[in-house]
Amino acid sequence: MKVLLCISHVPDTTSRIRFTDNDTAFDKTDIQYIIGPHEELALTRLLEVKEQIGDLNITVLNVGTAETEPTIRKALAVGADDAIRVDAEPTDALFVAKQIAEVFKNGDFDFIVTGKETIDFNGAQVGEMVAELLDLPSISSTSHFEIKDGKALLEREIDGGKEEIEVDFPFVSTAGKGFAIEPRIPSMRGIMQARRKPLKVVQPVEQAAKTKVNKFYLPEPKGACKMVDAENVEELIRLLHEEAKVL
Repeated sequence: MKVLLCISHVPDTTSRIRFTDNDTAFDKTDIQYIIGPHEELALTRLLEVKEQIGDLNITVLNVGTAETEPTIRKALAVGADDAIRVDAEPTDALFVAKQIAEVFKNGDFDFIVTGKETIDFNGAQVGEMVAELLDLPSISSTSHFEIKDGKALLEREIDGGKEEIEVDFPFVSTAGKGFAIEPRIPSMRGIMQARRKPLKVVQPVEQAAKTKVNKFYLPEPKGACKMVDAENVEELIRLLHEEAKVL
């Protein structure tokens, strides 16, 4: 059995975000990149399933330029079996989804896992677009995954409880919070082995971008915190009414 795990190359969550080119592009200067947290948890869970059933080949896929290869190698060091990089700048969600769908069609994969969303754009679009392009069932924001008796068993949180889903292969799943407890850290042995694992570079298929970025901007800085004495209820009401304007 083979799974195609789509990973993103995103700035570390502690990075200081800046923009360039008149606020139309992200400034990559001095930025440390990581695997997207949702995909990192997905990889951990897939490795756990592989240890349980034995027969599971994990191929990681990234749509990006050569600068993403250290991130891909980290996924290989953690335990993925091989990797594919589509050599293109990920212009928008549809472009990325088209590349993933094409790789899936040209490979012998049984299912696709993506993150629920990337932490740079937070669009939550790619997984569902891939499913639509391939006409496959889509299970979004899953919090648990396992394979049993030739079927995939998935779980996701809903209002007031959890939903259990059984699905036949092939399908697309987007991994959300809880897919695994915590990500695995690559061992020294894994890092050494990652250098020898295959990383195939393929050319992108044509897909015109349907969206473009007009401008990036940072949120307004938070104002100073005002402390109000617990006994001074009138002052608290005044501040909520006149300054916070929530009353």
